[in-house]
Amino acid sequence: FTKFFWWEAGYMRTTDIMTDRAGYYICWGCLVYVPGFYTCPSLFLVENPVVLGPFWSTVILLLGTASIAVNYLADWQKQAVRSSEGKCLVWGKPAKVIRAQYTLESGEKRESLLLYSGWWGVARHFHYLPEILLAFFWSVPAGLTHLMPFSYAIFLIILLVHRTYRDDEKCAAKYGTWWQTYCKHVPYKIIPGIF
Repeated sequence: FTKFFWWEAGYMRTTDIMTDRAGYYICWGCLVYVPGFYTCPSLFLVENPVVLGPFWSTVILLLGTASIAVNYLADWQKQAVRSSEGKCLVWGKPAKVIRAQYTLESGEKRESLLLYSGWWGVARHFHYLPEILLAFFWSVPAGLTHLMPFSYAIFLIILLVHRTYRDDEKCAAKYGTWWQTYCKHVPYKIIPGIF
């Protein structure tokens, strides 16, 4: 939640807001999914306490924090490229972008920058991987003996994998051959070399 409030301007340019708007999908997610599934590991631990000790507590905390940082940095890279029209450095090198043109329903021509360097050169939806890892690190303190505490992580995996297909279909329709070129540069959806 801290990242959301700190990075609110960036969030307003995400797929959630730009495509889905503030309809049922988003409102249900914020009012039902977030409070329900985020708390599953905590609710489980109330009835099934686990003592991790300082070492494992620190490891899990650091890995969860690293997941948040990678997710934020990936989003920040995209915003930096957009705000500078692609004239910036990504990982110390000039940003690699495809200037993809598209036409609105009104007939107006527009251009978007498709970033294929930095985190966005690793996978097309790489920023979903640290989100999934964060869900895992949020759930793992409950131990690996029950599935219930991992319901948040499992649901998030299903949601984000489905979203990769949905996003790719929308981008292919919107950008046409530019999207095909982008996919040649960045062939994987979330996990490089696997998916």
